[in-house]
Amino acid sequence: MLAIIWHSRTGAAQAMAQAAAQGAAQAGAPAQLLPAEQINPAQCIAAQGFLFVCPENLGSMSGEMKAFFDRCYYPLLEQIEGRAYATAIAAGTAGQGAQAQIDRIVTGWRLRRVAPPCIILTGADRPDSILAPKALPHTALQKCRELGQLLASGLEMGAF
Repeated sequence: MLAIIWHSRTGAAQAMAQAAAQGAAQAGAPAQLLPAEQINPAQCIAAQGFLFVCPENLGSMSGEMKAFFDRCYYPLLEQIEGRAYATAIAAGTAGQGAQAQIDRIVTGWRLRRVAPPCIILTGADRPDSILAPKALPHTALQKCRELGQLLASGLEMGAF
């Protein structure tokens, strides 16, 4: 099962996570959408692989995603080594800060990146546009569907 662990403030990352879940369903493989603020270590242990989806806020991952890692990091050490992961980041103009932060954290879990980072840029760079609800274009959501399909089918076939 692919665990899609997500957090969203303005709807962009939620739409990305939902699109990835649609892609997994199209592949005929199981995936579970798990809000970062609710997930516990047992749910992570049950997963074969992970897709971490969140916004970049002030150059790093959102606070709720960080809280998930804080809550689950130590209980999962040596429990999920070698499992596949990928990331999808919703960002205004960059995304690499959140991406790098997640990569550093999951290095301790010894997860294996199996797909390039998916960074969706919204262009939001002013307080009003940053805080506004987001609607992503079809092309951005299609990238997320393809990522979900790739991950879920790879897990299902045992490729990851």
